[in-house]
Amino acid sequence: MNDGPLTATITSNLAAVHSRLERAAVACGRSPSDVRLVAVSKTFGPEHVRAAFAAGQREFGENRVQEALPKIAQVADLPITWHLVGHLQSNKVRKAVGPFACIHSIDSSDLLRRVEAVASESSASVEVLVQVDLGHERTKFGLPEADLDSVFDTATQCRAAVVSGLMVLPPYFDDPEDARPYFRRLRELRDGLLRRGLPASMLRQLSMGMSHDLEVAVEEGATMVRVGTAIFGAREGA
Repeated sequence: MNDGPLTATITSNLAAVHSRLERAAVACGRSPSDVRLVAVSKTFGPEHVRAAFAAGQREFGENRVQEALPKIAQVADLPITWHLVGHLQSNKVRKAVGPFACIHSIDSSDLLRRVEAVASESSASVEVLVQVDLGHERTKFGLPEADLDSVFDTATQCRAAVVSGLMVLPPYFDDPEDARPYFRRLRELRDGLLRRGLPASMLRQLSMGMSHDLEVAVEEGATMVRVGTAIFGAREGA
């Protein structure tokens, strides 16, 4: 597929995703501008990123630091905001801070302190989200609900790692409605933290919802949705 058809396909897919987001937001009384679309380009090449950029997309997400870095370098001429939406190992923090403007997968106080230390050393600032484990799946990561207070205590001491909200990756369900309790629970956790006096600036974002369940996520308060397949198609090499 050459760049012309690729760009046309991705442009059409992006328009369809934006339409879905807009309809979902309006239906529940929210402004579509309150929901940021992160195009997840994992397993796809730089040509797919360029095609989506040409179609107006500016925020992109990757799951693995090692896969992402060469791709980020290949499109370094484009003003893209990169999100790390997959698990971050402590030994990859130094490589992740800098290339990624936002890390969605902080799952321990130790990891947050590591990101803070590396960002401080390089005089950088990085937005981070706390990933909460609500599905209790052995193959996925996240912070137990019981540890939220502890990680936010750490967050209040950070300056270079700027905590701005929560993220969840629920189990996959054929029926998107089955994901609703997980999205709702994340929102309830956010609201509980606010009631306990945490600054609203630390809880602005709820990163939740993907290609098949983004409408339900928006209805439950998502401010970021992470969409890959609906934009780029079936995963290559997944």
